[in-house]
Amino acid sequence: MLVLVAPGQGAQTPGFLTPWLELPGAFDRVSAWSDAIGLDLAHYGTKADAEEIRDTAVAQPLLVAAGLLSAAALGAVVPGAVAGHSVGEITAASFAGVLDDTAALTLVRKRGLAMAEAAAITETGMSALLGGDPEVSVAHLEKLGLTPANVNGAGQIVAAGTLEQLAALNDDKPEGVRKVVPLKVAGAFHTRHMAPAVDKLAEAAKALAPADPKVTYFSNKDGRSVATGAEIVERLVGQVANPVRWDLCMETFKELGATAIVEVCPGGTLVGLAKRALPGVQTLALKTPDDLDAARALIAEHAA
Repeated sequence: MLVLVAPGQGAQTPGFLTPWLELPGAFDRVSAWSDAIGLDLAHYGTKADAEEIRDTAVAQPLLVAAGLLSAAALGAVVPGAVAGHSVGEITAASFAGVLDDTAALTLVRKRGLAMAEAAAITETGMSALLGGDPEVSVAHLEKLGLTPANVNGAGQIVAAGTLEQLAALNDDKPEGVRKVVPLKVAGAFHTRHMAPAVDKLAEAAKALAPADPKVTYFSNKDGRSVATGAEIVERLVGQVANPVRWDLCMETFKELGATAIVEVCPGGTLVGLAKRALPGVQTLALKTPDDLDAARALIAEHAA
C-alpha cells in the first residue's frame, strides 16, 4: 500500500519552488492560484528570503501550493491512503478529492492569516525535542506550562508556548532528551494560543462544499480514517488549536500494512520520521523534479 503524505510548516526553504516552476504549465498554474488568493506564490517560492517565508500567512499557502504542484507532476496517482502533517492536512484533503485546488488554497490562505493574527497577540514559538521517553517529556513540558503540540513519533515531540517557557525548556530539558531545536515558525501552533484563529477558520469553512474522500484519508487528530468531507473540514478547523498526533498516523500506516510512503514537496521531514519509526517501508521525498522518475517507479510498484 502506498501512502501519499504532505509536510507541515517549517519544511519550506528559500527558493525551493524554483525548479518546479520550470515544468511545463507550472508557472501558469501557480499564477492562477496567486490571483485567486491574492498572494504572489511564485515570488515567495523563488525570491523571498528565509524570514519572509517564515511568516505564517505566507508559509502555509506556499506549502500547500508546492504540495499540489509536485503531486500533479507525478501524473495520475491513486494512493492507498493520504495524510498531512498540520497544514499538510489541507494538501491531503485536495489529494483525496475533498477540496479542489482553489478551495484548498483559499482555505489555507485564510488559515495562515488567522493564525498569524493569533500569533501576534503573545510572543510564542515551538521547539523540537530530540530523544527521550515521550511520557517523561510530556509530563516535563506540562510542568513548564508548555504544550506537546506535535507528537511526531520516532523520538520527536514539538513543544509550544511562550518564548519565556521555551527558554526555560532550553535550560531544563526532560531527562533523556539529547537536544532542543527551535523551529522556524512564528507562533505556538496547535495550542490554546491559536483559539482566536479557530472561529475565523470555522466561518471561512462555511463557504466550502466538501466532497467525501475518494481515497482513505487519515487525520492527524487521532491517526484514524475519516469517511466524510464534512467531518474532514470540521477536523481541519479544530486542528489549528489542538495537538498533531503524527505518531498515531504512523502507527495506523503500520497496522494497515503500508509498504511505501511518498512525501510531496518540500519533502524530507515526514520521510525522515518514517525511516526511524517504520523500518522496512520504502520512502521517497519529492525535493526537486529530479526525484519524479524515482517516485513514479516506486508508485508503480506499490500503488493499488
